[in-house]
Amino acid sequence: MPSSAAAPHARRRPATGLSLVVASGLLWGTGGLTGSLLRRVTGLPPMSVAAARLTVGGVLILALLAATGRRPPAGRAAWTRIALTGVLAALYQSCYFSAVALSSVALATLVTIGTAPVIVLAAGRVAGRRAGRLAPCAACLALSGLGLLVGLPSGFAQTTVLASAGLAVLAAAGFAAITLISARPVPGLDELTVTGYGFTLGGLALMPAAATLGGLSFRPGPEAIGLLVALGAGPTAIAYTLYFRGLRTTAAATATLLALLEPLTGAILAAVVLGQRLSATGIAGAAIMMAAVLTAARSGGAGGQEPGPGTPSGPGTPSAQGEPAGP
Repeated sequence: MPSSAAAPHARRRPATGLSLVVASGLLWGTGGLTGSLLRRVTGLPPMSVAAARLTVGGVLILALLAATGRRPPAGRAAWTRIALTGVLAALYQSCYFSAVALSSVALATLVTIGTAPVIVLAAGRVAGRRAGRLAPCAACLALSGLGLLVGLPSGFAQTTVLASAGLAVLAAAGFAAITLISARPVPGLDELTVTGYGFTLGGLALMPAAATLGGLSFRPGPEAIGLLVALGAGPTAIAYTLYFRGLRTTAAATATLLALLEPLTGAILAAVVLGQRLSATGIAGAAIMMAAVLTAARSGGAGGQEPGPGTPSGPGTPSAQGEPAGP
């Protein structure tokens, strides 16, 4: 018979994972406002802000690791995971912002955030894993609520919309993939290390494209530097580290659905800080998305897919305000 001390610990672990994923979603939501202010101060285009965000977030973690005397990771498995994390982070950031450039923030956000949970659910079904009974319901609520919150684009050619949607699906696939692989921890490689090295690699990989498409130079005043550090720290370094840690005990479908907190938080902050008021349709969409988040949390906390070392679980995606945020 298992000891009475072990049982409470086992019950707490999934709840702890959910709380970490929720915290990451809330932090991702602050990225929209921070990225908007950074663009306003520096004049940098979205792709350049995304590249700088990944690089700064990664470098901040590397500085912390160096200050605490942590050695670089060793072994082929560790560096393979780091490389995959960097490549996938660069992939979904670049695909998302390319989708935005072709059509609109609304379409790119709707397709990216709406498709990621579907991809994770499909991958789990193919692998023979069952999601919680409420996960499909939460996904349907998420799609409808997100559509009402961000709206749909108009005034674009059909081929342009299709190309933009295709790139957004690629962005969703990148985020889903990084979620799935992060659920299988590499022995000796913690979340802080993989985020630091992986995001530094991904940010540097995006730099050439960012320099070509819009440039990377700006006047490095105190306000610009402060905003850049804030964007790299909160919604990037801290949020992704929490997210990757939460994936150890949170089902993949649940975690990707909880990423809905990012556009929801971003919309609320934009309304409060920037005065961008939501319409009645937007308020209805926000309410439906909150219902989807609560349904996803309930699915993950009771009767959901059982997490574990071999169970994929739970990158932010862009905010509904169109600035670099989220995963």
